[in-house]
Amino acid sequence: MSCGKPHDTDCREVLDKVYAYLDGELTEGDVADIKVHLDECSPCLKEYDLDKAIKALVHKHCGCDPVPADLRSKVLDRIAQVRSELAD
Repeated sequence: MSCGKPHDTDCREVLDKVYAYLDGELTEGDVADIKVHLDECSPCLKEYDLDKAIKALVHKHCGCDPVPADLRSKVLDRIAQVRSELAD
């Protein structure tokens, strides 16, 4: 995905890191880059808001259930695969 405007950090890179951003798993530099990007890119901000809402919904309804250790990586791999298919 790209909004078509030039950014210091590419839209695809931001969206690839959005869940790590939401989980507080990025370096301070990456966090700052993503914040700047989201401030200037409304399509990515909408995607971020959607991902944030989905994460909150899943946490609310599934937060107490035990999950397999590899589930996160499987979900992220599938998201990356779908994004790649959509970009082609």
